[in-house]
Amino acid sequence: MRAALLLLLPLLLPLALPAAVPARPDLVVFLTDDQSQGDVSPYGGGGIRTPHLQALADGGLTFTRAYVASPSCAPSRAALLTGRMPARNGAEANHSRPEPGLRKWPAYFQELGYEVVAFGKVSHYRQAGEYGFDAHGHDVLHDHAGIEAAIDFLRRRPRSGAKPLCLMVGSHWPHVPWPEEAPEYDPARLPLPPGSIDTPRTRAWRARYAAAVTRGDDQLGQILTAVRAHLAPDALVLFTADHGAQWPFGKWNLYEAGVCVPLIIAWPGRIRPGRRTDAMVSWVDLLPTLLEAAGGRPPADLDGRSFLPVLTGAAASHRERIFTTHSNDGRMNVYPARAVRDERWKYIRNLRPELAFTTHIDLVGGRLGQRDFFATWEEAAGRDPAAAAALDRYHRRPAEELYDLTADPAEHVNLAADARHGVRLAALRGELDAWMKEQGDRQAITVEGRPLADRKTYGPGGAAAEEAAQAAKKKKGK
Repeated sequence: MRAALLLLLPLLLPLALPAAVPARPDLVVFLTDDQSQGDVSPYGGGGIRTPHLQALADGGLTFTRAYVASPSCAPSRAALLTGRMPARNGAEANHSRPEPGLRKWPAYFQELGYEVVAFGKVSHYRQAGEYGFDAHGHDVLHDHAGIEAAIDFLRRRPRSGAKPLCLMVGSHWPHVPWPEEAPEYDPARLPLPPGSIDTPRTRAWRARYAAAVTRGDDQLGQILTAVRAHLAPDALVLFTADHGAQWPFGKWNLYEAGVCVPLIIAWPGRIRPGRRTDAMVSWVDLLPTLLEAAGGRPPADLDGRSFLPVLTGAAASHRERIFTTHSNDGRMNVYPARAVRDERWKYIRNLRPELAFTTHIDLVGGRLGQRDFFATWEEAAGRDPAAAAALDRYHRRPAEELYDLTADPAEHVNLAADARHGVRLAALRGELDAWMKEQGDRQAITVEGRPLADRKTYGPGGAAAEEAAQAAKKKKGK
């Protein structure tokens, strides 16, 4: 492993600053799927090993406050590929798509003379065919052949006389289903994310998630090796993830674990290696930033703004506010919310607080098995008041939430009802109102949510009881 990492260092560590940087550098964007920021080693890692990502961070710039537009796959990726927030591109619910008339990522770079290709999950699965890529493929769930396809594309591509390249590679890790076995991780030694209920099944599933993260890192290593072999040494390499992990309080949530993602950019000759920045940036900023890095001029009508000066060290800050949105994921999760954060504070508005927060993780019939551990949370809640409080916090959200992210980074103490913070609450509330109006946010939800009063399919003992009833019915029918 160490030898493999050493081979990557020439890609990541510039030996000297060139007198002039080509106007059209090759661009490589590598995306992982459902991975929170804290779950990779440059951010602490939580005991999860990501050596290739650490090598990239050692050779580039690590952003500590990078945010997606929305904490589910389709709206997050549509925002990336259009430079527009969900209400302005049309992809608000998961599995939705941006408006067909909007200009999208490939067109901007093709206009600059780039060849733009995508392998793996870059857009939301098969939507890749609607974006105008010069080539794309392997965009169905867990089709890992996209990694080898990208490598083969680089291997076959002529090195002289070719257009500059914008290569986008989307790993399907660590999206569920996670590996059945995770022998490289000891469940007892892995820390659990804040808000988790500690049970043996929870830890077993956490080990499976850790193994999935490491598999994504292995794929990153393969791509970096191919980039070193087949592209110019000054290629810009960007790594990020589309939103947080499919874990309670992660994906589908506007908490930090759902919307704050890893972002690491290496660009030999232009970015000094081994740096970190607290500049706040959004996924909608990635399109204009790479356009400017490629010598283009980002259009003014995008929601995103270039942070190229942060990359080059000419600026230490970018945004003063970050806005995030969520609508729904089919009927498995119907919990529309909007949020704004500044340097220290975050305000979340839950638009339908009368609904229960539910996801694929907790619902009976939820896909891909995570009820296996969530059912143990419900069992623990029946005997442990602390577990019951944690489960209630998961399902029941107030209309407004206010968090001091400096004092409470895990967002456990809601200060919205604290009179001492009334002025701050009102100010952030007003900022969010103004932004939603500017965005033309209609707050539209087209599917029915689950009322808090409904205990048949969620809640302490509810889902477990329904599962037992379904099993008994099935047994009786045999």
